[in-house]
Amino acid sequence: QLTPSSFLRIGQLSNVDLNEDVRELETELPRQRPNEIPHNEKLLSLKYESLDYDNSENQLFLEEERRINHTAFRTVEIKRWVICAMIGILTGLVACFIDIVVENLAGLKYRVVKGNIDKFTEKGGLSFSLLLWATLNASVVMVGSMIVAFIEPVAAGSGIPQIKCYLNGVKIPHVVRLKTLVIKVCGVILSVVGGLAVGKEGPMIHSGAVIAAGISQGRSTSLKRDFKIFEYFRRDTEKRDFVSAGAAAGVSAAFGAPVGGVLFSLEEGASFWNQFLTWRIFFASMISTFTLNSVLSVYHGNAWDLSSPGLINFGRFDNEKMGYTIQEIPIFIFMGVVGGILGALFNALNYWLTMFRIRYIHRPCLQVVEAMLVAAVTATVGFVMIYCSRDCQPIQGSTVAYPLQLFCADGEYNSMATAFFNTPEKSVVNLFHDPPGSYNPMTLGMFTLMYFFLACWTYGLTVSAGVFIPSLLIGAAWGRLFGISLSYLTKGSIWADPGKYALMGAAAQLGGIVRMTLSLTVIMMEATGNVTYGFPIMLVLMTAKIVGDYFVEGLYDMHIQLQSVPFLHWEAPVTSHSLTAREVMSTPVTCLRRIERVGTVVDILSDTSSNHNGFPVVESNPDATQVAGLRGLILRSQLIVLLKHKVFVERANLNLVQRRLKLKDFRDAYPRFPPIQSIHVSQDERECMIDLSEFMNPSPYTVPQEASLPRVFKLFRALGLRHLVVVDNRNEVVGMVTRKDLARYRLGKEGLEELSLAQT
Repeated sequence: QLTPSSFLRIGQLSNVDLNEDVRELETELPRQRPNEIPHNEKLLSLKYESLDYDNSENQLFLEEERRINHTAFRTVEIKRWVICAMIGILTGLVACFIDIVVENLAGLKYRVVKGNIDKFTEKGGLSFSLLLWATLNASVVMVGSMIVAFIEPVAAGSGIPQIKCYLNGVKIPHVVRLKTLVIKVCGVILSVVGGLAVGKEGPMIHSGAVIAAGISQGRSTSLKRDFKIFEYFRRDTEKRDFVSAGAAAGVSAAFGAPVGGVLFSLEEGASFWNQFLTWRIFFASMISTFTLNSVLSVYHGNAWDLSSPGLINFGRFDNEKMGYTIQEIPIFIFMGVVGGILGALFNALNYWLTMFRIRYIHRPCLQVVEAMLVAAVTATVGFVMIYCSRDCQPIQGSTVAYPLQLFCADGEYNSMATAFFNTPEKSVVNLFHDPPGSYNPMTLGMFTLMYFFLACWTYGLTVSAGVFIPSLLIGAAWGRLFGISLSYLTKGSIWADPGKYALMGAAAQLGGIVRMTLSLTVIMMEATGNVTYGFPIMLVLMTAKIVGDYFVEGLYDMHIQLQSVPFLHWEAPVTSHSLTAREVMSTPVTCLRRIERVGTVVDILSDTSSNHNGFPVVESNPDATQVAGLRGLILRSQLIVLLKHKVFVERANLNLVQRRLKLKDFRDAYPRFPPIQSIHVSQDERECMIDLSEFMNPSPYTVPQEASLPRVFKLFRALGLRHLVVVDNRNEVVGMVTRKDLARYRLGKEGLEELSLAQT
């Protein structure tokens, strides 16, 4: 086991267990871009900083809080509610925009391709139709992938892992910027229209979070506009609460599930939780789903009928024909097991694929080429399967938007085409609600198999796209197949309605891939508008999670781990009681004296080998008999603001008063504090003295060095800390615990394992 001190020489990569030749590659990285980037999942990256969920209670903060009287606090509370309402409205509007644009563009594309296929079916030469379809798809996806790869790579994927990390307290660069939102929305539209096996639901969560972070700050750093409102909320504590509301509003706009949204934020994200916050988040979710509902009803021409609460609508499940009996429960549990195994397979395949992508496909141009390849292959597979399928259904009484006749008799349509020739959302609803006998088992089986691999290949491409809908679609397809085979076995008995099994299959597949339990149950219940299915859905999801966790972890956790993010779970690893704070902490600590030379501060901040962000402040007494006890903690960002405003005095007249700073000066610099290199300090100024007493946090959280790891972990995680000072019995600073020190310990296959830290 490596000693804690060897973890401090993180600058050299000497303690990373990679092979010798790989190590040489790492040192040559700046000079030439290698074809292979060595990536090891047993690493923790140092490029991620923590968010400060804990307010720095320095004198400035306390003075301001004491100045605010009761009525002012009430206006702050009202402002919070107003912000939550605005988050809900804007998230709903963004969802409407995505929905309407996708519907129109996809409709246009399908009409063009359908006209083309109908024309060439009569004359022969269908390969032209295939070329047209594949080219349309690839060109749309090319645009969607280029904006992501070249402008804002954070917008790739569903954004749920990134938001999970943000709510966990990890600062992921660019994750809640305006640019990310614009790229995300355009990227989602393009990738769904480009016919990839993706959904537009996952990215809504990220979009909601960006909207929340933007509104709550009352300004846009990207547009260089400051609206001079909501200045009180310019700190991580408040911002993070609003981001969890935004994520909830996103879920609720995507699925029409306000309660599911709140539970999603609770289950996946926020570490600190209270009643008022829950109530505000619920308010934001409700407003969001209501906005979406009213705008879409006006758009569809029935202004008073609020019938589309979410982007995906599973339609009504009637209780009469869709009840379930007690003997079906073992069948549901079996479906949960199948979902868990298939989900684990999906995740394992995606894991290897992502490792391959990190290693070899790291240049933006290669990423765009891969996305185009996937789009063309998706179109080709769909076309070939429609072409080879001889499954014809009568058009009479069916609700197909674009019926393709192809080689069927007049008045019939190709049933495989309805699955591929539709946006995935529509296909899911068809699988749930089409009457028994609409699908040939062979069609469904082929479709499930192909779509499984396509969806697995698509997730992790450099396009903005979610994995919710493809998982539901795969699950609904094999669930319906299962239902059909059941009714064959039971000679068509009334209870084996395939639609019901399609719903259970969808739940099992989604639960097996993402492993959410509580929120997913409620989302499925709200989306189907049916409470009777609560129990079977819960059983299916629990089984899927237990079975899946036996093999690999959930998709989102896996991607977080692949990006080497220092993510803290709810509990410390179970076998970690033997470790104490002394073994976990980082030493030696860079301390500052209460009255410090400016030159010393500048040198410490400019030192690239130790990019610390928090410095314990100790008593500045030259007398050797007394102990240099801990007096407070000051952050890098605060020191930079002090140097920028030149808050220091010459050594000769220490009794002079320094320039007074207001808390507003710190808030105006948030969240992008200038780097130390941009601040010029002259040679004379280096000799000045700086008094930190009114800017430092005089009451930082500390632990004794004998505290066990679970205890330290609990304190750190529950309070959302960024720095935890370790002191000995004389109150001298002996070490510092940060997020990376705690995230380093993880439960592996053999027990507790310790990850290395790497600069990448």
